[in-house]
Amino acid sequence: HWKKYDLRLSKLSSSMATPAEGQAKQDPANKPMSKTPIDGKVYFSYAEIHDTVSKLVPQIQEFNPSVIIAIGGGGFIPARMLRTELKIPILAVSLDATNTARSTVRKIQWFDEHSDAGSLVRNQKVLIVDEVDDTRTTLQYCVEEVIKTNGPASVAVAVVHNKLKSKKGQLPGGVVYMAG
Repeated sequence: HWKKYDLRLSKLSSSMATPAEGQAKQDPANKPMSKTPIDGKVYFSYAEIHDTVSKLVPQIQEFNPSVIIAIGGGGFIPARMLRTELKIPILAVSLDATNTARSTVRKIQWFDEHSDAGSLVRNQKVLIVDEVDDTRTTLQYCVEEVIKTNGPASVAVAVVHNKLKSKKGQLPGGVVYMAG
């Protein structure tokens, strides 16, 4: 996940304009555009990520999930941003997709379905959040595992960035897909 797209905070330019009166300091309009440094990675500022996630909120509200499932570690920050706006709980899962050449994913940690937030999955609408849709193998695994193990009524996926390239994984039919 972190090889091509790094969601670390970018350094603010000293030539950046001061926010106009009434504008928030974190307003993305006041931030420098993403740069592609010599290492070939694309860096986004916190404000750019927040703005992208916030623009997904109307689509997500239309889907009306009862809970967010964040794929660790990249899905935690956008999931937390969404929780602030949607006012619904977050569950965390941890997956190991280090061997994407063979499209294998391993489950490292899963939520307890009998916890308060975990009980909001079965027969409910669930939103799965990750930072980047690269090969789609992690998303496919997570969606299929949630459906198989926890039986939600429906599933939607939201990612901050969809890397425009052919995908090794496929999402099951009926899954709502949203990308910033």
